[in-house]
Amino acid sequence: MGFKKTLDSILAHLLVLLMGLMVLNVLWQVFSRYVLGKPSAFTDELARFLMIWLGLLGAAYVSGKKGHVAIDVLAKRASVKNQKRLKRGVSSFIILFCLAAMVTGGGWLVFTTYELKQLSPALGMPLAYVYIVIPLSGLIVVYYKFFDILSD
Repeated sequence: MGFKKTLDSILAHLLVLLMGLMVLNVLWQVFSRYVLGKPSAFTDELARFLMIWLGLLGAAYVSGKKGHVAIDVLAKRASVKNQKRLKRGVSSFIILFCLAAMVTGGGWLVFTTYELKQLSPALGMPLAYVYIVIPLSGLIVVYYKFFDILSD
């Protein structure tokens, strides 16, 4: 339970930091466009990258808190024993999806963009740094779902 609480805390603080950075970034964009009369060149791209990180890490965080929307019509009608089986089955499918799509596919995307040395146009930052959040958040979801299965 200790590692899960630590991970929850780290993710929560990181999400607050990312959201704060995005607010500051957008405020700077508005200020530079309307007050200075010369819009900043990097803020649009940075806001997009921060939104990607917020979305994926936020989804992983909510997964750990069991806060995602769920259709539980079958679960409510099943016995307690079958409810546990259903939860384990759903968690297993989520693990398989995250391993296949996010960890493997995202890892391949990170590797490809790193090897091709692709840079973002405005920031000149390697795109692999942006995409690394895909396999990272996939691994976090996998951890949370294994934790759910084992704690059931």
